[in-house]
Amino acid sequence: LCIKLQVKNYPSCFLISLFFFYLLSSCSSSLPPSCNLQKEFLLNEMHKPGDVVLGGLFELHLTSVLDEGTFTSEPQQPHCSDFNILGFRHAMTMAFAVEEINKNANLLPNVTLGYSLYDNCGGLLIGLSAAISLASGREEQFVLQQNCSGIPPVIGIVGEMYSTFSIAISDVLGLYKMPIVSYYATCSCLSDQQRFPTFFRTIPSDAFQVRAMIQILKYFGWTWVGLLISGDDYGLHVAQSFQSDLLQSGGGCLAYLEVLPWEGDQNELRRIVELMKTSTARVVMVFANKFRMIQQNLTGLQWIASEAWSAASVLQTPVLMPYLRGTLGIAIRRGEIPGLMDFLLQIHPEETDNKQTNMVRQYWEYVFQCKFKPTEKAESSETKCTGQEQINNVETEFLDLSNLRPEYNIYKAVYALAYALHNMLQCEPGRGPFSRNSCANQKSLELWQMVHYLTAVNFTTSFGDQVSFDENGDAIPIYDIMNWQWLPDGRTEVVNVGDVKGSESKGEELLLHEDKIFWNFESKKPPRSVCSESCPAGTRMARKKGQPVCCYDCVPCPEGKISNQSNSLECKSCPSDFWSSPQRDHCVLKKTEFLSYNEPLGICLTTSSLLGTFICVVILGVFIHHRQTPMVRANNSELSFLLLVSLKFCFLCSLLFIGQPRLWTCQLRHAAFGISFVLCVSCILVKTVVVVAVFKASKPGGGASLKWFGAVQQRGTVFLLTSIQAAICTVWLVSSSPAPHKNTQYHKDKIVYECVVGSKVGFAVLFGYIGLLALLSFLLAFLARNLPDNFNEAKLITFSMLIFCAVWVAFVPAYINSPGKYADAVEVFAILASSFGLLMALFGPKCYIILLRPERNTKKAIMGRKTNKK
Repeated sequence: LCIKLQVKNYPSCFLISLFFFYLLSSCSSSLPPSCNLQKEFLLNEMHKPGDVVLGGLFELHLTSVLDEGTFTSEPQQPHCSDFNILGFRHAMTMAFAVEEINKNANLLPNVTLGYSLYDNCGGLLIGLSAAISLASGREEQFVLQQNCSGIPPVIGIVGEMYSTFSIAISDVLGLYKMPIVSYYATCSCLSDQQRFPTFFRTIPSDAFQVRAMIQILKYFGWTWVGLLISGDDYGLHVAQSFQSDLLQSGGGCLAYLEVLPWEGDQNELRRIVELMKTSTARVVMVFANKFRMIQQNLTGLQWIASEAWSAASVLQTPVLMPYLRGTLGIAIRRGEIPGLMDFLLQIHPEETDNKQTNMVRQYWEYVFQCKFKPTEKAESSETKCTGQEQINNVETEFLDLSNLRPEYNIYKAVYALAYALHNMLQCEPGRGPFSRNSCANQKSLELWQMVHYLTAVNFTTSFGDQVSFDENGDAIPIYDIMNWQWLPDGRTEVVNVGDVKGSESKGEELLLHEDKIFWNFESKKPPRSVCSESCPAGTRMARKKGQPVCCYDCVPCPEGKISNQSNSLECKSCPSDFWSSPQRDHCVLKKTEFLSYNEPLGICLTTSSLLGTFICVVILGVFIHHRQTPMVRANNSELSFLLLVSLKFCFLCSLLFIGQPRLWTCQLRHAAFGISFVLCVSCILVKTVVVVAVFKASKPGGGASLKWFGAVQQRGTVFLLTSIQAAICTVWLVSSSPAPHKNTQYHKDKIVYECVVGSKVGFAVLFGYIGLLALLSFLLAFLARNLPDNFNEAKLITFSMLIFCAVWVAFVPAYINSPGKYADAVEVFAILASSFGLLMALFGPKCYIILLRPERNTKKAIMGRKTNKK
């Protein structure tokens, strides 16, 4: 038992164990006719007989002195001191509730409730002794019935006040299925129905209190808070629940967690105060008993009080209020109990009960500062109580019913037991909840049957609050939110500024009237209490190494990623067609890049293309106009015309490389380019072959060679060579056609529109075929460069093809190393440069003679030059 109660005072444990030994040894296994009470504790008490009795445990004295004796001497009875007037009011509230139930014809008709009330004197051993006394009864001797049945001494206990006391008493009396309904024990550990199956309470557990406080922290954005707890079960379980719930909810972090010393260790208190002063946390939550509250002059802090001290008047003093005003606290639900004032005013000591342990006599002596039996050594100032004193003439906190909080919970606890008993007695035989549909019997009821009905209790108080218990024995949770305000006249007022309710479907529902809250700061606004300021949009939180998650740096999002809300844990990547804005808080469409007609480079290339086309048209016009002249006729006018047309197409096809790529432009640009240049080079190749053939025909016996190079053969050769290129383009377009492509590899913030060639083999074959014809033309022209002057067109062809080949050889590396639109610009430049080279080299000298030196454009001049050469 000592181990289970975790009591380290072993003489006290010995007394408890000895009591149980006496209790068990009083009845032998042979079932004697009666059992004798071996030990009676001298406790402060108050009793009222009834058909069924309820027990109550209250704190009427704050301290106790217990002489535990030795192994050779009997321990003395405890001595209690420091009468607690509020504890007596708690006990009288239970007495009032019992009296009110007895007067209610609809609740427990024909049944009179009684009560047995005991004082725990603020001590665990005394409280446990009182609980055992309730379970054992007050009879010094009782006769056992044959079946060991009968009404238990009490059918339920209202109490204890403290969590530690409730744990100890529930551990012991739970073995006998004794229902215990606490009005003030909040430890979440008591919700463990495996360990405490008979424990119920009308006050919310600390688990709900913790969640309610977390809701307040979230409401005001306080993510960096300090936590002070008492070193008992109440404080330790709160700390455990708070840390786990705070982490799960993401509501914030603890800057520090400190246990307040029980004995008021000044060195430890100074250390805690110094920590609070140096911490950046501006909000401090305190889960501790009001008498263990740290009372130091700490300014600039927002205090959050647990229900244990949120309404403690002992702290609302002129000395502490300059620092504690503005405190927000969780308080037990306040209620109204009609008729309680009249009942309290009627309380008078009974003349027949003159025991020193009588609660009413102790109350009377405390209020009127008198003694019913003055001691012989009493001072002359000590007066004798008559019992006729008027309570109305005394100003006492006992009659201040404006803030009934624990009393309201006691009131509900008594009614819960009464309704459970009422429902039990209303059971119809054959329709009961027990084995064989049986019901409980008033004369032989058992405690576990009361537990069963207590779990199903559901009623509404006169104040409008619903009372029922969940599977853990917890009532429907609700707390008032209080604010400490110091009025200008020096008075202190604790104002209700909201509430927080528990709901199975919605969780915790917080209602705050922020306009009613007084803030103890110069700004008159809620303080900021964060480890790190909120990260704006465009940044992400990066946790600082070795610190809680609430302490972080704000790291800007990298390029291409954004965060569009504050306190983002990570930056999101923009879609493929979007890029991050300069502020990194939203995505914008990427800039598009292609060789445009509107940019300077595109304008220059377009102008050059159109200029080349215009020159071709002009030269073609000149040649057509002078088509009968020797210069035009001597240079194969038909091939010259076809060559000019092909060069015009070469200039025009460069326009397909400018502008946003589309499917048709991508398919047409290389096909048009390939066919146009093959047509051009084919004409040059045929002209070169014709020049060589004419030269050979001019020699004796060489006339037969010209029959293979007539006009028909020339046109056929050009058509055949061009058709081969057309076939290559057709196969390429059908098998793997070029297509527009959005390239994001060159620039992350831009989309480069380009044409992918599709089949690289087709692209290579197209260019290779043009290069083959160009190389063949160059070789033939180079071999014929030393022909007589009247056949000097071979020199022009050699020079033009040299330019053509040089341009396209230089094009290959430049094209490969040029990204995006510059690759198109390089190809356009190569087309224009080679086209201008062919145009100027082949037709420049001829136009010079035709237009500027017409005297040389005669057959005589040409023939003369031939004669002179000979």
